[in-house]
Amino acid sequence: MTIYCQPAASPGDLTTSVGGTVRVVDDLDAALRALGEDPSEDLVLVGPSTDLGTALRFTERLRLERPAVGVILIRDQVDVALLTQALRAGVREVVAADDQPALSDACERSRALSGQRVTAERDETKGKVVTVFAAKGGCGKTTITINLAAALAAGGTHRVCVVDLDLSFGDVAISVQLDPLRTISDALPMSGHLDTTGAASLLTAYGPGLDMLLAPVTPGDAEKIPAALVGELLAVLRGMYDFVVVDTPAQFSEHVLTAMDVSDHHVLLTTPDTPALKNLRIALDMLDLLSYSRDIRSVLVNRSDSKVGLSTSDVEHVVHSPVSAQVPSSRNVPVSINKGTPIVIATPAHPVSQAITRFARERLLNQPFAPKAKAFARRAEGRR
Repeated sequence: MTIYCQPAASPGDLTTSVGGTVRVVDDLDAALRALGEDPSEDLVLVGPSTDLGTALRFTERLRLERPAVGVILIRDQVDVALLTQALRAGVREVVAADDQPALSDACERSRALSGQRVTAERDETKGKVVTVFAAKGGCGKTTITINLAAALAAGGTHRVCVVDLDLSFGDVAISVQLDPLRTISDALPMSGHLDTTGAASLLTAYGPGLDMLLAPVTPGDAEKIPAALVGELLAVLRGMYDFVVVDTPAQFSEHVLTAMDVSDHHVLLTTPDTPALKNLRIALDMLDLLSYSRDIRSVLVNRSDSKVGLSTSDVEHVVHSPVSAQVPSSRNVPVSINKGTPIVIATPAHPVSQAITRFARERLLNQPFAPKAKAFARRAEGRR
């Protein structure tokens, strides 16, 4: 059943467009009572006679109390200003009063989104956040992130989203030759009330099961993005995807720590050279100081076959941590970047592809994720 708020409305006209049973109420207070009587209801239509401000306040309240319920706003006239206001309040769609086919399609989309949200809320094991971090630039972090995401997606077997959290100098878009029509900065108007509909509007599709949330491209936009918005985005995305893989800058910013707070696994990247290993050792000590669990940590050595006089045991001795995976170097990797196709997708049998895929299977797909330690939870809450 659908709740339709419109004084003196004709339910017969709506039934043909909306489908199913339509319950007509005179005002939004009555709509709230109707929602209270039916916990399974997931759609409210607000007619054109209802005051806009009242409708938006109703939607904001509903997002806190019944986030799975979608609100569709029906107006006599639709313009950009109205759409912006509605989006900020959490309205899923705005439809013109005389466009019955659009109303029918909007209702169908809203019900589908509500179903996805309920499913995500019930499935607590779904949606793992994996943050890839390197304490020094030039280690191939973005390349590893993209290829790891492609390996996890496995041609559409899993739904995976890459989040480019290097807000000032993100390279994810250019590495896969995507033109970012929308980026993470477009989430700013939705801060505080972001939902799956809003998050989906920010994404750029790349391949089967693989989407990207790209970094800002306009100078100055990075400074506008608060760390709280990053946490909000990751919380919503983990309900939409099996894996969310986060690419980060080479520094412990508030945004990076926010991502690590909500992560189920930390992939810590290095190369077998002294400066990179020194920085990784400092980063590991910092993670220990901040009480992050060592059980959710993997050290990955990129370009591991470089003949620089350091063995795997030397690396482990320097960083005081075991090496979980080694990825060899190859000229085919920069070739794949220049072509915009991850080597895992372009050449699955390549040694680099096999190493990344094996790590994805052994450390992320085939092992349960360790629960966050109580000390970690206290630290995260205290920092907030």
